[in-house]
Amino acid sequence: MSADAGAAQAPGRDVDGAGAETALRRLQGDLAALSLPYALPDTAAAERTARIVGDQLGDYVLPRVNAMDAPLLAVVGGSTGAGKSVLVSSLVRRHVAVSSAVRPTTRRPLLLHATGDGAWFDGDRVLGSLAHVRVTEGSPPTPAGARTPREVEIRSCSALPQGLALLDAPDVDSVVSDNRELAATLLAAADLWIFVTTASRYADAVAWAHLHAAAARDVVTAVVLDRVPEGAAQAVSEDLRRRLQAAGLSSSPVFVIPETALDPDGFLPDASVAPLRHWLGTLAADAAVRRQVARRTLTGALARALQDAATVLEAVRAQETERTRLADTAAACHAEARDRITAATQDGSLLRGEVLARWQELIGTGELLRGLQSQVSRLRDRVTAAVLGRPAPAERVEEAIESSLASLLLSQVQQARLETERAWRRAGSAPYPLSAALSALPPPTQQARRAEQLVRDWQGDVLDLVRAEGADKHLTARLLSLGVNGIGVALMVVVFAHTGGLTGVEVGIAGGTALVAQRVLEAVFGDQAMRDLARRSRLALDERVAVFLNEQQSVFTRALPDPSPPSEQLQARMRETAVAVEYLTGGGA
Repeated sequence: MSADAGAAQAPGRDVDGAGAETALRRLQGDLAALSLPYALPDTAAAERTARIVGDQLGDYVLPRVNAMDAPLLAVVGGSTGAGKSVLVSSLVRRHVAVSSAVRPTTRRPLLLHATGDGAWFDGDRVLGSLAHVRVTEGSPPTPAGARTPREVEIRSCSALPQGLALLDAPDVDSVVSDNRELAATLLAAADLWIFVTTASRYADAVAWAHLHAAAARDVVTAVVLDRVPEGAAQAVSEDLRRRLQAAGLSSSPVFVIPETALDPDGFLPDASVAPLRHWLGTLAADAAVRRQVARRTLTGALARALQDAATVLEAVRAQETERTRLADTAAACHAEARDRITAATQDGSLLRGEVLARWQELIGTGELLRGLQSQVSRLRDRVTAAVLGRPAPAERVEEAIESSLASLLLSQVQQARLETERAWRRAGSAPYPLSAALSALPPPTQQARRAEQLVRDWQGDVLDLVRAEGADKHLTARLLSLGVNGIGVALMVVVFAHTGGLTGVEVGIAGGTALVAQRVLEAVFGDQAMRDLARRSRLALDERVAVFLNEQQSVFTRALPDPSPPSEQLQARMRETAVAVEYLTGGGA
């Protein structure tokens, strides 16, 4: 048992039969609702394990918990062409199952029960994961090779003793994957196994994988060694017994059926199957023995169910980790985009081109720079004259800033999107198709409008800060002389003032322009207020950029489904089940 399952056994907790059943049904429900959306190496195996364990809980464990005195269900399983159907028909001397050279022959499993035991198998109490098809005794067997869904054919058989049912299962190594899985489901629902193999195939790996599983679950198992050539019975059976002992199945009886022709009725000679029939009849005849066999198998099934559930739990945790990793990847791509936007709006890059030209038109940068070099003390008057003397409005600078900044935002949000999609595709685990999962992403035209609106909103933030700072009468007069938009534009330029991204002549031009803007603000508000305005304007821009990028990032995150059930919930179900197992295997059932 895994550490999770072992730790889940909380001694001292009381549970009754109803509580044990509730715990088992909750675990069954969680396994039935299992959703592992990420393509990880263990996903398919975990899904298959969950299906088998869930089916076993519903098909076998819960019915057996509620009826320890119900008839024993012996599942006849084994390799392709081993003669399972002929064996079943020969045991009851009725043509109930068709044998054929067509493989696979058994596609719809057949359950035979004794007359008077039908109530145990009607409804969905036993093998509830399969549809039940009731067939009257004496009806011809289902044609060989007939395609059917997951269903079981149920027949009454007067040749069977009460207390025993036989189930002819599909091949464990069938070429049809659905048949293999159905065979595993049926073997998991058995009180005891009758495993049929042949002298030529008894060492096959697939057969031994199932026999090892029987040993792990402590299922009462009989092995039928069919079609043994004359003179080879002792050597083959001795080798088989050595292998069974090594697998932990030393107590399993071995029934040898020699290579022989069928009798005129199409059955194996009665002498060949009589020992197996007698063994089964002995088990069925004694209620105490039946109960002992059922409890042994139930105990092993519950222990193995917890082990397998622990495997499923680890798969769910791996899925949760993968979802977090993919979400972190999306977050990292958008964080990098945010960093690039921050760098581009701090290093002076936005003061190139159109923004720089419009700012120079507005404030007369060349004249002011000469004035700064010759007479800094007269800056305020020269700035005022320059602003009032320029015919170009501040709105042209705002428009240039809006265009440049919106283009920057749009290019970076689109780059973040492409980088996230590429990273997810490289990972190979994200649910596909991404185009469907990410259909909520806005088209580029909508994102462009959103970026433009963001810049306009931020420019409004800046102008609001300027108005609020100039609320007293003295500053208002200065603002009126320079214009609120003109001062706001200067503040925007200061926000983009660092020149780390400029080269050559641009450094002198943009750097000097930024210095003029800084001196304008210092002249109007003072040094400390100017710095505070620049800081608050930068924060306002960063906040809006973060929201803009987070809107797209959240679409990616929402496209990542959560595994179900959550690992915490599944682990809690395992704790409850472990307590139930203690109750049931301790004789409480």
